[in-house]
Amino acid sequence: MTTPKDAARAEVDRHADELIRLSRRLHADPETAWEEHRAAAMVPELLDRAGFAVTSTYLGLDTAFHASFGGGPTRIALCAEYDALPGLGHACGHNLIAASSIGAALGLAAIADDAGLTVEVYGTPAEEGGGGKIELLDRGAFADVDLAMMVHPAPVDVAEARPFAVSHSKISYRGRSAHAAAYPEAGINAADAFTVAQVAIGLLRQHLPASARVHGVVTHAGDAPNAIPEHATGRWYVRAETLAELAELEPRVLRAFEAGALATGCELSVEPESRPYAEFRADETALAAYRANALELGREFAAGGTASRMNRASTDMGNVSQVVPAIHPYIGIGSLPAINHQREFAAHCVGGEAERALLDGAIALAWTGADRASAVRQPA
Repeated sequence: MTTPKDAARAEVDRHADELIRLSRRLHADPETAWEEHRAAAMVPELLDRAGFAVTSTYLGLDTAFHASFGGGPTRIALCAEYDALPGLGHACGHNLIAASSIGAALGLAAIADDAGLTVEVYGTPAEEGGGGKIELLDRGAFADVDLAMMVHPAPVDVAEARPFAVSHSKISYRGRSAHAAAYPEAGINAADAFTVAQVAIGLLRQHLPASARVHGVVTHAGDAPNAIPEHATGRWYVRAETLAELAELEPRVLRAFEAGALATGCELSVEPESRPYAEFRADETALAAYRANALELGREFAAGGTASRMNRASTDMGNVSQVVPAIHPYIGIGSLPAINHQREFAAHCVGGEAERALLDGAIALAWTGADRASAVRQPA
């Protein structure tokens, strides 16, 4: 006798070649946050052909989409990410995330009528610092969803997400240019302001909680060695265990940037790139179901160590988890010694191990959605 899980797996298997092709197309054509125009058109194509109702430019966001199938009372949402990293391409494997979520949605659509499901896919842009899911939440997305899910590539399998809360800021200093040899006293050096700020942040780290993270890059700090830099810009992240801890920590880091302005005479501008990402609140029942389903597929969960630490990476899926039940497991692609956000990891996000993870992730998510539907339908 064919079970709902058998039917869901068969549907994923039937579309395996198309899902792998989608992942490879995304990988070969990376687009960064808020610029994912080709990806946003490409990712829902399979859903459209399968009878999903697809809405592009969802809730006013050019590179977001929404797709829906079925009309059952239990609403299962799959999140598809597809933005890449500047300069590194798909070094976090969002090509695999998108394809896995599409595969899971197709698997659940095959059992939607009998299981009492409404299957939804949210195309969520700009996870890499832009807070696309937060923008969607602000516009009313995910309302009344019973379970939101996605699976994220990593070196090894880890079921539970424990990401940091994080803020993302653009830092700018404005000084005054002058000839560096002839009129140095007339200049106000914006690059020096970053030097002072980074020294202050380095000293501050001694007094921060052990789990706190403060890191960033200077993206521009002058154009010619004989001209004192008039403008300097950078991007900085501050991470903490929770949003509450982040709110206490951020002002201390901001004072370091203020010190750079004070010491050099520059004007400082701090511009948030998105709302802060929240810590993750996992739905324990769904997490246990995912773990059991992944084990049934032959996955093995890491016991700890350096390779398993990707589950601490921040994500705007944390904000979704504060509003609706959610899980965000990590699935291994056999990349070691390569780890996320390395070029070598991007190279591992296509091919045998990665594509096995893509399909296993799709099936495990679909089975977890089926478990949630079955639990809802059981009499109390």
